[in-house]
Amino acid sequence: MKLNTLRPRRLRQSAAIRDMVRENSLSVKDLIYPIFVVAGENIKEPIPSMPDVYHLSVDKAVEVAKEVYALGIPAIEVFGLPEYKDEIGSSAWDLNSPVQRAMRVIKEAVPQIVIVGDVCLCQYTTHGHCGQLCGHEVDNDATLKLLAKVAVSQAQSGADIIAPSDMMDGRIAVIREALDEAGFKNVSIMSYAVKYASGYYGPFRDAADSAPQFGDRRGYQMDPANSREAMKEVELDLAEGADFIMIKPALCYLDIVRQVRDKINRPVAVYNVSGEYAMVKAAAQNGWIDEKRIVLETLTSMKRAGADIIITYHAIDVAKWLKEEN
Repeated sequence: MKLNTLRPRRLRQSAAIRDMVRENSLSVKDLIYPIFVVAGENIKEPIPSMPDVYHLSVDKAVEVAKEVYALGIPAIEVFGLPEYKDEIGSSAWDLNSPVQRAMRVIKEAVPQIVIVGDVCLCQYTTHGHCGQLCGHEVDNDATLKLLAKVAVSQAQSGADIIAPSDMMDGRIAVIREALDEAGFKNVSIMSYAVKYASGYYGPFRDAADSAPQFGDRRGYQMDPANSREAMKEVELDLAEGADFIMIKPALCYLDIVRQVRDKINRPVAVYNVSGEYAMVKAAAQNGWIDEKRIVLETLTSMKRAGADIIITYHAIDVAKWLKEEN
């Protein structure tokens, strides 16, 4: 029997050939590194469920921002723990809160770095939900006004990109209007358009002290079983003025990433979330996996699915690994 003369293995014979025909590649320029800021000074406290991730005081956050930018990572996303909480999360738009202070100081110290501001209320409210309550339900329209205040306060503090993660209906339009009216027409919006009600957020909720005090967030975050609904959310947010579209979590929703990528011509971001990160770190610490290989493979899969931008706690390690390879 004559063998097939077309042999794909010919294109795998050496590292040089594999590099030549590689369809997707991971770059340090694809990454955004999330940080968690807290009140105080000289604080760098480990977050137990997220190895190598820390609660940082503003001065320490500046040091990390400098390291991140020196490694070639173009952007950070700033999360924070407030000094006080109330029913409506008013500390979220307090210009003296850790997030806003960190943004100002980081932008002064590293003016070229892109600062992404997370806009949500869960870590700022006493009840841990993502908006103003009416009884035990989040009042969508009342919450929009509060989110607009948060967005403007972050823009005033130096944020280049506003990233609403609350999943309230209509928030992009309200935030866009508020930013424009406040003179921030060039501040862009990265919408968490497709944010699923996921079990992968557990470590983040520990880090941000943002677990709901009752119920859950399935009334506003998406059902993991749905995909057509994702495109509806994307279409609405684009129509309202979103500049970037985000899918969160990343790893279990790569099919959604591909659907979104095939349908839109705006930049697509994914969030490689805390649970995905923690699983890899735990397995690596037990010696069960090759951490570097697994992380690079995982993030490359996100690029292959269609992501332009990856928000990941692995960013610093990935930047170092990619530098070593070059």
